Amino acid sequence: MLGIGGLRMQSAGVELVADLQRLAVMGFAEVLPRLPYFWRLERRLVRALERDNVDLVIAIDYPGFNLRIARAAHVRGVPVLYYVAPQVWAWRPERARTLAEVADRVAAILPFEPDFLGGFGVRATFVGHPLLDVGEGSTREVFCARWGLDATRPLLALFPGSRSQELRRHLRLFAETARLVTESRPEVLTVIARVSGLDRAAYEREHLPVVDEGCDLLRHARAALVKSGTGALEAALSGTPTVVAYRTSPATWAVARRVVRVPHVALPNLIANARVVPEHLQDEATPALLAADLLPLLDDGPERARQLDAFTGIRAALGSPGVAGRVSDLAVELLGGQ
Repeated sequence: MLGIGGLRMQSAGVELVADLQRLAVMGFAEVLPRLPYFWRLERRLVRALERDNVDLVIAIDYPGFNLRIARAAHVRGVPVLYYVAPQVWAWRPERARTLAEVADRVAAILPFEPDFLGGFGVRATFVGHPLLDVGEGSTREVFCARWGLDATRPLLALFPGSRSQELRRHLRLFAETARLVTESRPEVLTVIARVSGLDRAAYEREHLPVVDEGCDLLRHARAALVKSGTGALEAALSGTPTVVAYRTSPATWAVARRVVRVPHVALPNLIANARVVPEHLQDEATPALLAADLLPLLDDGPERARQLDAFTGIRAALGSPGVAGRVSDLAVELLGGQ
């Protein structure tokens, strides 16, 4: 097996041609300096398609790059399974037509995607969201003891991002927000979630506790401040009331405002088709506004209850555990039952 991924994929037996962290760039302007690297990587993978006996290509998310690899595989007669469909319902709907041309099957993770994609001729199957396969994790007492946290204090979880560019834009903003929260609620303990692959020192600049177990932190947090992305949905599935924020470069923001076609950015809001969690983008993401939305979530009041009630419906809409098995079944089908 040949692929792009991280340590977990490598430990599963995949020969890595590139580390996933080198692809961890998001935005329109941000990707431009990395284009020569992406072109070299594309040429390397296309040579592998021509040289090696490839039976199946599984493209996972990352449409700007993976749709090109999928097309290269398709024209060479190699079947393609696309897992985590491009968000064509949000922007660039023309990619749905490309997806219909180059992908034999699409494993969709959001419940509304198969109907949307089917309108463009895409053979999409809803498999459920992979977050449903995440295990239960540690108890609160074990988790707090492992990281030296006071288990008697309510936790405010900060998830500033999994990419270095996100960390630069969000860490200070999130920390300043947390300080405003703790001015009103000094019993609250703020904890930052770190992702593997990014230097711990980068997270520790704000002199707040940092943990490596984000899933457990969400489960045991009273509330969370999360950058827009999968983390917002993970918080909903964990039953943790959440505020969502995101900042990007001015150039990327200017483009995004013109091309994004959805009324919400946060995944819980998209799935519910309603403003379930507050979301603040770009200049609207200020410590004062974020703290004002977080403070009511720390109490057993109507805003907290409203979010928790909506999270129940979101979990039900996302399917059932066993997502990896359903994706594997699609892969075996394309391999001809091997």
